[in-house]
Amino acid sequence: MSNYFSIGKLVSAHGLQGELLLRHSLGKRSALKGVTAIFLEERKNSFIPYFLEQVTVKDAEQVYIRLEGIHTKEAAQKLMPGQVYLQEEDFKQQAASSAPLALLGFSVEDAHHGPLGVIEEVIEMPMQVLVKVQINGKEALLPVNEQSLVKVDKKNQVVHLDLPEGLVELYTGI
Repeated sequence: MSNYFSIGKLVSAHGLQGELLLRHSLGKRSALKGVTAIFLEERKNSFIPYFLEQVTVKDAEQVYIRLEGIHTKEAAQKLMPGQVYLQEEDFKQQAASSAPLALLGFSVEDAHHGPLGVIEEVIEMPMQVLVKVQINGKEALLPVNEQSLVKVDKKNQVVHLDLPEGLVELYTGI
């Protein structure tokens, strides 16, 4: 089974031919070169492939896409608002290494608590980035900002954090 990584979401239908506007967080201008299919999660952990016919770059965060079998505005609107996923191989080729999204799949280690878990989701906020990690089976949102980030070890895929006192205990109840 493949791993799927969220890259953004479909935000609007464009034109009458079924084009969609995809807002992504890949961290660079991307025409999704080499990507044949995107995936939409129609039910929890059920990823449906949609094959790309055409991709036109709008700006650094948005592209217009035309999908196989979607040729009317009405058909395009049925897919919205949809989270868009790429398979792991495509994701690694498309994401800028400096983009926060590139941290997906990295392990998180805290200076006081040691290894905490693997980054499942990256949430970009205006002043910081939050990463979702499972700690003892509980979902935890951890801040990655100037105060908490110690270093990112890209070679070993580990994000080293020094989290505020009490934050990990808040999630673990310990």
